[in-house]
Amino acid sequence: MGCGRVGSTLARSLEDRNHTVSIIDSDPDAFRRLGPAFNGDKVTGYGFEQVVLEKAGIRRADAFAAVSSGDNSNIIAARVARETFGIQQVVARIYDPGRAEVYQRLGITTVATVKWTADQVLRRILPAGAEPDFRDPSGTIRVDQVPVPDVWIGRKTSDFQVQSGSRIAWIDRLGEGMLPTRDSVIQEGDLLHLVMREEDAGNVFGVINKGPEEH
Repeated sequence: MGCGRVGSTLARSLEDRNHTVSIIDSDPDAFRRLGPAFNGDKVTGYGFEQVVLEKAGIRRADAFAAVSSGDNSNIIAARVARETFGIQQVVARIYDPGRAEVYQRLGITTVATVKWTADQVLRRILPAGAEPDFRDPSGTIRVDQVPVPDVWIGRKTSDFQVQSGSRIAWIDRLGEGMLPTRDSVIQEGDLLHLVMREEDAGNVFGVINKGPEEH
């Protein structure tokens, strides 16, 4: 939702990665920013209205990004996408970073304008492992942001690292960064920053998605 400079860049980036995209904006002239090569659906309307989201194909969507210029519109649209249509990968752009903790508790990833880039949103709505945050110049080591799966909540970070074969560099928890200790426990809403070898990424994400082994 939102076809300004941010939304149009995000839409084209997703389409360049062979994803199917629908973009919503209340101003039909805004779609000109997409350029003639854009093949996705362009829906005129307000993205917090269910009928508009339905027209845009929300029931077939894997992710939703609310990146209009209005905080309230973005949050309402994000909540409708998550709570009414069950979309798990939801990101909302906000201008007021003070609201971030509240919406993180609701399960909505918020990105404050002061640190916002299209790449940040892109990495949050693509499946885990699809687009790392960083690769070293040799292409050997990568860093990924991974929202913690429910199956790992309540498990020690040390167990997570041993079983997944990755290292937790740090954890974003309720808007603040923290370094895990030997006794740290993974909590609901945690965003893990994982370091791993590129060649091991497939196995790492396979273990993460499968869940912990019982001993």
